[in-house]
Amino acid sequence: MRIDIGNGIDIIGDIHACFEEFMELLKKLGYKENQNGLYIHPDGRKFVSLGDVMSRGPESIKCMLFFLDHVEAGLSYMIDSNHGWKIARWLDGRNVELRHGDELVEKEFYEFEKKNGVQKTKDIKERLKNLLMNAPSHYIFTHKAVDKVVCAHAGIRDDFIGKENKRIKDFCRYGDVAGMDEKGKPIRKDWFLQHQGDLCIVWGHDPKPEPLIVNNSINIDQGLVFGGKLTAYRYPENTFEFVHAIKNYSGKVEDNPLNKKD
Repeated sequence: MRIDIGNGIDIIGDIHACFEEFMELLKKLGYKENQNGLYIHPDGRKFVSLGDVMSRGPESIKCMLFFLDHVEAGLSYMIDSNHGWKIARWLDGRNVELRHGDELVEKEFYEFEKKNGVQKTKDIKERLKNLLMNAPSHYIFTHKAVDKVVCAHAGIRDDFIGKENKRIKDFCRYGDVAGMDEKGKPIRKDWFLQHQGDLCIVWGHDPKPEPLIVNNSINIDQGLVFGGKLTAYRYPENTFEFVHAIKNYSGKVEDNPLNKKD
């Protein structure tokens, strides 16, 4: 769970199957493709996904396979997330309801199987299931054995950092949720208002038009799939890079989360 930052890390917000914008961001960050199709930074940096690399957008399988290859090669890290956990259970054959964009993953696999055959599809599903099932709830990045940055998909409480159990996993996947509103949407509490100390927590999950910086916490989900942008937070530089969405892939207009007022 604890990893030295080495030559630096690039933490990337919710991709949601927007593979083209993700590739543009990696290139903007200086990553270059080698002869094996892996993206490597010339300075030895590594990139970190805050989860939700799939669902809602157009290319979930490409995004998941990309991280599978790079995580296995030790070039990147990916943490657990709400969509990742749902897809992991679906890949495991469990009875889960695919909605909120997860149903698009099933459709992609249907087309993938028609093109590539049953056995190859089965093998890919098994590998992706293992990647998603084994993703930790959070990572702690250190420098000279001192904790510096925590990455958690929907956030994390201070007393949860460095620990792992079902309650912590759920908190990191969904945030601090206090039931549902009249539209059936989660009522999210602002856990970051209670965060204390110098340890920086970087999170996504809840789209904001711009990075939200409060109490040494940084939200870098800028609603790419809703027509916003994909964000990378660079550490230790403490800088941001952005790539704007090609379009709003979600089809949402009136109900676009980027239009809501906090």
